[in-house]
Parts: sequence; C-alpha cells; structure tokens
Amino acid sequence: MHYHKIITLKNSASCTLRNADFADGEAVLDVFLLTHRQTDFLLSYSDENTFTAEEEARYLKDMTDSPDEIEILAEIDGKVVGTAGISKIGRQCKVRHRADFGIGIDEKYWGLGIGSALTAACIECARAAGYKQLELQCVAQNPKALELYRRFGFIEFGRNPMGFNSRISGYQELVYMRLEL
Repeated sequence: MHYHKIITLKNSASCTLRNADFADGEAVLDVFLLTHRQTDFLLSYSDENTFTAEEEARYLKDMTDSPDEIEILAEIDGKVVGTAGISKIGRQCKVRHRADFGIGIDEKYWGLGIGSALTAACIECARAAGYKQLELQCVAQNPKALELYRRFGFIEFGRNPMGFNSRISGYQELVYMRLEL
C-alpha cells in the first residue's frame, strides 16, 4: 500500500507523510525505540524490542507490498519523527473487515499536528483497503490521545482496568476504541 502527502505543521514547517519502505528500516527502528523510551503509554519498552534494523526494513517492505496494511512515517527535513500504521486483525472471514491502528511520535514534535495528520492518513488508507472498522487501545491516563481519537470519530466500546502493567505506575486501564469506516 502506498501513501504520500506533504503537510504544513502548526509551526509552519513542512512534513512529509509517506509509506515507510525497506530503506527506512534503521530510521524507523530508531524512532520506535526513542518513542518507547519517552512515554509509558505504548505497548512495550524499548529494551523489549528484538527487531534489528534489517528485520525492520524487511517488515516495512512487506507493509509497502501489502494491499491492505501500511506503516506511514512522518519526516521533517529528512528526519523520521514519528510513525503510524494499520494492520489487519486477521485473515479469517469473520475478522477480515477489522484493522488495528497504532501511532508513535517523538515528544519533541508533539503538539504540531503530526498525530492528527497520521491518524487521518491511516483512516484514509483503512478505507481504501476496504476495512469496515478501525480499532485501537489507549491508556485511560492519556487524555490528549483520547481527545484526538474522539475528534476523528472513534468511540469507546470497552475498558480493561488491568490492561497494561507498567513498570512505573502499576496497572494502567486500557480504553478500547473503534471507528466505523
């Protein structure tokens, strides 16, 4: 799946949103590790990652070659500052209408509109791929993310009070959200 768009951020900087491909493996892995060190709201810790840059590159190539999955990167002045993507829930008939959404942005670039742009791009790609529902999980203690998702029409459909067990704060409640496409 392919995507390419240039946007203007709130600080007037130009940001390119495009599908991440094989050549972006090391840069995408670097921003993945960075964002997972910067916040306690993501699924894993950077020290739990087992991907090498080469494995990340192959994964990104597979995503680019996929007709219904994508990893989009946000790039400013040639630097990858965030990623977002959609992945199929499964290939089985009963779930092939559903996709999962995830996002991570370097905290130095929070508040500039990158999260909104990446979210909109992933929604557009999910529709183009024929999905009927886009899903995500968000830590309840992350009100800015919840506000972003609600602004795009995601609705809450459940909660798991012990969804994550944070090394820092103990159990974190997860909010399950979905968007009908």
